[in-house]
Amino acid sequence: MRRSPSSSGRRPASRRAAVSVAASAEVETERLLLRQFREHDLDDWARITSDAAVMRYVGGSPFTRDEAWRSLGYALGHWQIRGFGLWAAEEKSSGRLVGRIGLYQPEGWPGLEVGWLVDRARWGEGLASEGGAASLAHAFDALGAERVISVIEPPNAASIRVAEKLGERFCERRQLQGRFVSIYAIERAQWRSRAQDSSA
Repeated sequence: MRRSPSSSGRRPASRRAAVSVAASAEVETERLLLRQFREHDLDDWARITSDAAVMRYVGGSPFTRDEAWRSLGYALGHWQIRGFGLWAAEEKSSGRLVGRIGLYQPEGWPGLEVGWLVDRARWGEGLASEGGAASLAHAFDALGAERVISVIEPPNAASIRVAEKLGERFCERRQLQGRFVSIYAIERAQWRSRAQDSSA
């Protein structure tokens, strides 16, 4: 005899994870469309992640095309499980993929993270800060987060500058997945205060 869902022993999906991915999958900033990854992104994504400089602090090694493909699947799977995740960052004026920016919290991670990875040809243009700010707003406003972190390797000065520009401050240094990292964080109240000051 088939059991009804209520008697199957399965736990109901959390409200957050049940959020429609399609409904929450796009955010626009002045220059960026933050959206779900698509199959046609693979060529640009494989090119971006094949750059050793880009990947130095994100796993440490350039991706092969197969690894780039698998990483897209990982990002999309995170959305399905968590109801939020990393967006493809598309430049609105050109339609080109310029990186990935968004939220990240796999199992065992020390908190809800805002993260960014930008094509080396576009470094120094403020795209990580722009997309990161939109991601923080999504975390606090749409997801109701109380705290958001960024996990950064200590030598990564550029990402530290982005984190600090977003209002995050150094909290601790710890070992994570075999490497020493610095945790930067911002609390909901701090973010709201900054948002009010900037709109005043």
